[in-house]
Amino acid sequence: MSHRLIGRSPDLLAMRNDGYNLEIRNGYLLVKDVPYVTDSAVVREDGVLIAKLDTHVVDGFEQTRKPDSHVAYWTGEHPCHADGRKIQSFENPSAAQDFGGGVKADFTFSARNSYRDYEHKMLGYLGWIVGEARKLRPGITAQTHPIYATDEEDDDIFHYIDTASSRVHIGADNEKLENQRVAIIGVGGTGSYILDLIAKTRVAEIRLFDGDSFDTHNAFRAPGAWSLAELETKKSKVENLFDIYSKLRRKGLMKHDVPLTDENLHLLEGITFAFICMDKGKAKRAIIDWLIAHGIAFIEVGLGIIRAPAGLQGVVRVVSSTPEKRDHIDSRISFGEDDEAENEYSTNIQIAELNSLNAALAVIRWKRLIGFYRDAGREHATTYQIATGELSNEDHA
Repeated sequence: MSHRLIGRSPDLLAMRNDGYNLEIRNGYLLVKDVPYVTDSAVVREDGVLIAKLDTHVVDGFEQTRKPDSHVAYWTGEHPCHADGRKIQSFENPSAAQDFGGGVKADFTFSARNSYRDYEHKMLGYLGWIVGEARKLRPGITAQTHPIYATDEEDDDIFHYIDTASSRVHIGADNEKLENQRVAIIGVGGTGSYILDLIAKTRVAEIRLFDGDSFDTHNAFRAPGAWSLAELETKKSKVENLFDIYSKLRRKGLMKHDVPLTDENLHLLEGITFAFICMDKGKAKRAIIDWLIAHGIAFIEVGLGIIRAPAGLQGVVRVVSSTPEKRDHIDSRISFGEDDEAENEYSTNIQIAELNSLNAALAVIRWKRLIGFYRDAGREHATTYQIATGELSNEDHA
């Protein structure tokens, strides 16, 4: 099936977004899983409505044009009225036909009309056919919302079509992400939620860095759920998350089962952005120095939670650093080691909703920096106070 043709043809794209099961095969459009009534007054749901495709090239790309013919074809028993009588309004006496490539028609339909596009044509026939089926089974529909696998020749970043974007027409906005090569340094807690959000975008690369194993406590502060048997495999965090998100992404997901330190910073070469989700101060300093030296923007995230008599309290932190503004880094980012006791917030309390919020704030800020969202504030430090719910934006560029 050519998803490219569907994606570039407004009529076909509208049908796919509305949940119709479309296939393009051998120059024909197939609408599958169509409910209809047989001559026994029984509803079946395996009808296929077929039309010859007429296309032309616009700006170098093939797309559909106004259909030359009002004729359609059908695979299945002849559609009938609810009482079992044939629908004769579009009946045509033509014999069964084989169009090649597995496209076969049992019947030919001819409802004379000047159809403006294929959506108009196919929905016209579907209205007659499915309408009779609804008289026997109210609510039945041909809008089955199938999952579309992407074509190998399309070389898509995903294994299946991103219909969430096409439904709301943000494909052009998504193109702003396509050349991004992102590193996520530390994928426990907040880093795993950042991966969950970025994996669903069209970024060219996502590089994962973490040297720790995925243990039981990680399952309670990462997106998704794991069985006991899966936890017992003792996979690394990176391997575990790679296995999950490679089910979505065909390419661009890269795994490094090592902690990033001053000895392997070459693994960052070629990235365009980094999310730093780690506590180790010495390694963090080396990473940040390298990113600054190479002119790469980054976001550092963190949670600071302490116990108090009235309940847990603390802050969720997002610090941005861009070539435009770096002078706030030392005052905003902690470079102390985990075991340094002078910092009352070095408790490593992590709770899933705060990890998730931390990740969401970071990813939104990143998308603003690259122009996906409008960036009117241009803040480079954001803190969320858990006790008051106050969100503060500071260090504006």
